[in-house]
Amino acid sequence: MEPENDTQISEFLLLGFSEEPELQPFLFGLFLLMYLVTILGNLLIILAVSYDTHLHTPMYFFLANLSFVDICFTSTTLPKMLVNIQTQRKVIIYESCIMQMYFFLLFAGLDNFLLSVMAYDRFVAICHPLHYMVTMNPQLCGLLVLVSWIMSALHSLLQTLMVLRLSFHTEVEIPHFFCELNQMIQLACSDTFLNNMVLYFAAMLLAGIPMAGVLYSYCKIVSSIRRISSAQGKHKAFSTCASHLSVVSLFYCTSLGVYLSSAATQSSHSSAVASVMYTVVTPMLNPFIYSLRNKDIKEALSVFFRGKT
Repeated sequence: MEPENDTQISEFLLLGFSEEPELQPFLFGLFLLMYLVTILGNLLIILAVSYDTHLHTPMYFFLANLSFVDICFTSTTLPKMLVNIQTQRKVIIYESCIMQMYFFLLFAGLDNFLLSVMAYDRFVAICHPLHYMVTMNPQLCGLLVLVSWIMSALHSLLQTLMVLRLSFHTEVEIPHFFCELNQMIQLACSDTFLNNMVLYFAAMLLAGIPMAGVLYSYCKIVSSIRRISSAQGKHKAFSTCASHLSVVSLFYCTSLGVYLSSAATQSSHSSAVASVMYTVVTPMLNPFIYSLRNKDIKEALSVFFRGKT
């Protein structure tokens, strides 16, 4: 007989990283700094792309969208965590938890899809340069972003509806700093077989296909670069995709690292700490990777700030 949902649970407890009082000011300052750097860095990328007409190209259009998504991605989790640390209250109401989970899945999925779209953009630019502007026309670019939004929204809606059917005990402690889908399923007191099936199938489909697309694109890119005779030509071709390759590697390696660490240790606390890498660190580092390795972004920001002074 299945346990029943005692009075429609009204709230959860987010345990976070540590309950030691002396660590709370350090954690608050650290994550506040990381959040502000993430917001500022990604806003600067959007500003540079919007301000400089030379950056009104498909590659920078996708980059601006990625920066916007990264701002939203971190904003679904970090503000609530900072409020909890500051107020010493770990409570999150049921409705807010469900909304946080929905938007977290939405923007995580968008990150995944946009990175694969950007890989396709680099594939066309390097492997078919003469047809680049014809292929990557504004209509196709807009359609690719729209499809990414629709796919992510449908996936996050499906997973959220699957969680809404679950029952929980009246006192539920989530050993994480946000309402993470897998933790929610594990803490349910009703049958979760269908939820796990949907979770793993969606992970294989929505993560596997974009990752395969990224790998295929870069295999073709490497093959094309190797056929270039001059060293200068090879360097120029590789430099156009070096930043994106760094971001892709960071995103997928940290995501895979979180999965492997949680599977190996079976520790929720270790999983929460590891998940900081792709939920906080990756969105924070993306602007630095693109600005430090991309002279167009640096020049656009330099011109903008010189013009404002």
